[in-house]
Amino acid sequence: MHVYFVPQTILYDGTQLSSLWAYRSFGLLGDSIVGFRGPCRVHFDHMVDLEDVRVQSPIYGDDMLHFIVEHFDHDLEKAVLRQRLLVTIIKEILEKRKPGLQRAGDDLYYEERKLSISIATATPVSTMIHTALNITAENTPVPAAGLVELGWPVASIPELAQEIGRTYADEMQGVIRSRCKVRGVG
Repeated sequence: MHVYFVPQTILYDGTQLSSLWAYRSFGLLGDSIVGFRGPCRVHFDHMVDLEDVRVQSPIYGDDMLHFIVEHFDHDLEKAVLRQRLLVTIIKEILEKRKPGLQRAGDDLYYEERKLSISIATATPVSTMIHTALNITAENTPVPAAGLVELGWPVASIPELAQEIGRTYADEMQGVIRSRCKVRGVG
């Protein structure tokens, strides 16, 4: 699985959730997790979560750490489980520095303020996950917390992204290994 952090700032607008985005953008062929920093502005036309569209709940933030994950299979339920695993991995990594995070489904909270956004979806050839963490809590539509508040210096965000990406990729490799080493029963 490819792990890559984009050194340039990218505006996340929802169009990144399209099949082969990592390959088209960075030449990463196959399963991947790509991290990048940038603002978030998702117009309702590009919103994947129809619950948010129905209630007209906007998604935006000035400075976020984003992850786009793509797996080349078609199992949306597995994608949702991977999404929750990714969020759990992020929680474990962040709690090394600042305990007290809460996970509710695919969202992370600190002191009842939202730290993350996340969605899983399917494309014609793959499943994809977008998960993002507020770096700062400024200009968000809901009460929010950010990585800076949790003690992460802005200069360390690329290293944090690499640690999250590598840990997720290692976990996926471990799943494949576990699946391949057992004999069938019956």
